[in-house]
Amino acid sequence: MKPFTFGKPATAAEAVRAVADEPDAVFLAGGTNLVDHLKLGVAQPAHVIDVTGLTSADVRDDDGGGLVIGAGVRNSDLAADRRVRERFPALAEALLSGASPQLRNMATVGGNPLQRTRCVYFQDVTTPCNKRSPGSGCSARGGYTRHHAILGASDECVATHPSDMAVALLVLDARVHVLGASGARVVPFAELHRLPGEHPERDTVLEHGELITEITLPATPWSHRSAYRKVRDRASYAFALVSVAAALSLSDGRIDDVRIALGGVAHKPWRALRAEEALRGASPGEDVFRAAADAELADARPLDGLDGGNAFKIPLATRTLVAVLRELTAEERAR
Repeated sequence: MKPFTFGKPATAAEAVRAVADEPDAVFLAGGTNLVDHLKLGVAQPAHVIDVTGLTSADVRDDDGGGLVIGAGVRNSDLAADRRVRERFPALAEALLSGASPQLRNMATVGGNPLQRTRCVYFQDVTTPCNKRSPGSGCSARGGYTRHHAILGASDECVATHPSDMAVALLVLDARVHVLGASGARVVPFAELHRLPGEHPERDTVLEHGELITEITLPATPWSHRSAYRKVRDRASYAFALVSVAAALSLSDGRIDDVRIALGGVAHKPWRALRAEEALRGASPGEDVFRAAADAELADARPLDGLDGGNAFKIPLATRTLVAVLRELTAEERAR
């Protein structure tokens, strides 16, 4: 591990200045991702700035029936919040499917969406990786690809985003409030993460030194009818091969509006816009659900690999999406 200095500012604004002024400085909150990368040599900051206690650790109601979630809220506390379980169930389900109880007790709302890929080549500093060392190459291509992307990848990177929480936040139309050297701004969650393109080293649109201070969830007609399902190699403490978050509203026996996101399939949480378009105005049913999934995955590009590749993700994503939609519309279809 490379030696670094450690700072503990008194305010969020001081922390932002400390990181923004130093290209090799990073924020530390729960540390569940950063500490791993420090040990592996993936992250080699010169300065580590502790932001524990500098952002709110509370969840509060807003005037419109939504929630304001401080960036310092621990994942386990958010998952246990009655308002989240009742009004935004997909978020509670996603949080509880992530990591282990010990890690959820440490991980924060502000840090979870910013965690970096668990690609084995990214975490192995002896292998070329464009995300870790731009221009060095992508070892995953032709390597072990079981956990890699089938949508939105580029020649430079085929890694996937690991967060469960982020997939749920995407369908709940969350908004991310950040503080930077130039002041505060709000980023729609759908615009937070990037596809790799030619610059896979950039995971998000945040500028260096910008700190997430809170995440807001609006009250919507579909948020209470939402669900998250994760498919993984083992029952706990494993990242998604495929995950699906969905939320929808029904009226007169038809799907009035819908939000769908996929996890484990792309460099960012993947908003399934084609599937949503196919479902709006339709009567819920197995054939409709499968057609929507097929429309979304029509452009999927599975990878070959030493482990047999990841073409299995296409039918797996289809079945998982159909299962979630079946769950959300079971009562309506039973009438």
